[in-house]
Amino acid sequence: QAQLVESGGGLVQPGGSLTLSCASSVNIFEFNSMGWYRQAPGKERELVAKINVGGTTYYADSVKGRFTISRDGAMKMVFLQMSELKPEDPAVYYCNGKILRYVYWGQGTVVTVSS
Repeated sequence: QAQLVESGGGLVQPGGSLTLSCASSVNIFEFNSMGWYRQAPGKERELVAKINVGGTTYYADSVKGRFTISRDGAMKMVFLQMSELKPEDPAVYYCNGKILRYVYWGQGTVVTVSS
């Protein structure tokens, strides 16, 4: 049973940067893929970025060029570096991991963009 814990959310001004972290209780390479989702009030949860076990990354069109997903196997962590934050980026950001048909979620961390 894997556990994921996010951290790093907070308040940032438009155009600013923030890095989210996701700590895993198990070796991150046990996951077929790990990713970040977000859910804004009144909206469905959406995939923001993901990285598979081989290192291939995927980004939603809305964050391409602004967000970067990375990982550190020794630390058992996955990161989401966010830059040029926009008013449409605020949401609860969730870390996600998939092992075969099992899907694991963190509790979420809140990102607020406001001047």
